[in-house]
Amino acid sequence: MRLSSLFLTTAPFAIAAVLGLVVAQSVADVIEDNSELSIRNSLDDHGLVWAEIHADGLQVFLTGQAPSEAQRFNAISTAGSVVDAARVIDEMTVAESASIEPPRFSIEILRNDSGISLIGLVPADMDREKLVASIKSIAGNATVSDLLQTADYDMPDSWDDSVDYALKALRKLPRSKISVEAGAITVRAMTDSADNKRTLERDLSRTAGRDLKLALDISAPRPVITPFTLRFVIEDGAARFDACSAEDEKAQKRILTAAKTAGLQGEAACTIGLGVPSPHWAEAVEMAITGVAELGAGSVTFADADITLAAPEGTNPALFDRVVGELENTLPDLFALHPVLPKPKTVETGGTPEFTATLSPEGLVQLRGRLSDELARSATDSYAKARFGSDSVYVAARLDDKLPDNWPMRVLAGLEALSHLSHGVATVTPDVIAISGKTGKPDASAEISRLLVAKLGEDAQFDIHVEYLEKLDPVASIPTPEECETEIGEILKTRKINFEPGSDTPDADAQGVLDDISEILKQCGEIRMEVSGHTDSQGRESMNQALSQLRAQAVLNALRERRVLTSTFTAKGYGESMPVASNETEEGRDANRRIEFKLIRPKPSVVETETTLEAIASETAEQDDGDTAENEAADTAGGGSDDATDAPDDPKDDAANEAGTAEEGTQNE
Repeated sequence: MRLSSLFLTTAPFAIAAVLGLVVAQSVADVIEDNSELSIRNSLDDHGLVWAEIHADGLQVFLTGQAPSEAQRFNAISTAGSVVDAARVIDEMTVAESASIEPPRFSIEILRNDSGISLIGLVPADMDREKLVASIKSIAGNATVSDLLQTADYDMPDSWDDSVDYALKALRKLPRSKISVEAGAITVRAMTDSADNKRTLERDLSRTAGRDLKLALDISAPRPVITPFTLRFVIEDGAARFDACSAEDEKAQKRILTAAKTAGLQGEAACTIGLGVPSPHWAEAVEMAITGVAELGAGSVTFADADITLAAPEGTNPALFDRVVGELENTLPDLFALHPVLPKPKTVETGGTPEFTATLSPEGLVQLRGRLSDELARSATDSYAKARFGSDSVYVAARLDDKLPDNWPMRVLAGLEALSHLSHGVATVTPDVIAISGKTGKPDASAEISRLLVAKLGEDAQFDIHVEYLEKLDPVASIPTPEECETEIGEILKTRKINFEPGSDTPDADAQGVLDDISEILKQCGEIRMEVSGHTDSQGRESMNQALSQLRAQAVLNALRERRVLTSTFTAKGYGESMPVASNETEEGRDANRRIEFKLIRPKPSVVETETTLEAIASETAEQDDGDTAENEAADTAGGGSDDATDAPDDPKDDAANEAGTAEEGTQNE
């Protein structure tokens, strides 16, 4: 009885305890599952999919590898927003941080009349004080604002070369913005004229090394064209512009389109400038060009709003009247048309009077033909000597008192037009002035047309046949640095720069070679070049090194004495380290004793070299997957690459790479 009574008493308590445990475990499981699910959803919503969640009772454990410390903290905060933050246990790791990329170093140099400003980020180990001092020497009395910041990172390859080039460019550009980066320069500047723009573009392009990425944006104000002139001619079935002016690109395109429709072949220049007499200029020009095309030949000349339409002799009068009538009725307001239909010429007693001025390529001028009186002959002689030089003019003109009243003015206008040519002929008759010849000015034809219209009036008849030759252009004819290097090399292939035995004094025969080289360098302008000296292997190496340096410097000094600009030149002696022939024979030793002129080019950076090699390897691999023909081509290219790659790493090659391709020349010991 006692056992039954005891069992009945304790059994309910035991059952209740077991049920409590079961319920408690179930509740804990529900809490854990709900916590994991809620936190998982919240982490996914925040893009933290890398995090793992594990709940153990009321505690929530976060595991996984966070991409960064910020992401780790974000995961903890997200979990703490779902459950009590005290329940969140952080067991996450953080991925190792990648090395911080160096910043992009750059300088913005702004220059105007008020001063120069420097803005940007530069390496800490750069000589900043030297840079600012150079800028101040350029600015003169103007203000220099140094707003540069520094960062303690390695100086990029080509940084010094880029800064040096920027300083040289800044000296030539009083109004400019120069952006400097390692291996890249962007120049934006304004000049006073189109000629200055061409000169600056030439000079800046020439002084930039091959590996310097140069972007030029140089602008020039539009010229003021007065009178605003255009002359279109159809002669012998060929159409051309003697002069062309437009107020903007839209008008220029419209005029050139009309000219091509009328028969113009190839490209033509049409100057955009200020001074247009009417907003309907392009419309009027288009109508006039169409009129000349309908006549089949002739010319139309615009001088501001005055238009002269000249038909060739023998033109059908009815056709001419119709074209003139249509133009007179359709031309925009303000424009005035002057039609000219020549009458058949009659033979005059004594022939047609004529004056001819001939300019030779050597600059000599001969004046022949007729002049009206002694005063006119004296004025013509004086004017020609003022234009072409007092020792260059020969006068052989006779007097004729029956010449037209405006004859002296026509003669002087012809001489002034001739002065725009390098060589040519000016022929003056009562009806027409003809100018023909060669010139180095791209816009000479337009200048001559404007000149004759301004001097003789818009109805003046003239014929211009001027050919532009680049070799006569003082800007375009200047050789490139590579051409200069090649020309000097051609001289040194056949003629040596010899020295007195055992000394650094050029001998008598070397003087002529130096004279010829200096003439080439004077035409080349400012280029970066190395004068390098080399010896044979006779004697001690240290003595040969010193002698080669002295000889290279002696050549550089000789060039300076001949007034060659050598501020961008360097002299360097290589001694016996770079032979071009065997030192075992006299001929080889003679070849090794030499002076070389080499352009200085920046070294390619290590990154650029590795990138190039990777590109070659990638390209070769792609070619290997092609057909047989492509594989054969790849094998051939790969062989060439291997030859270059497998070349021995000779220290002499490093010295040669600094200056570029060597030109040949020799010097005696």
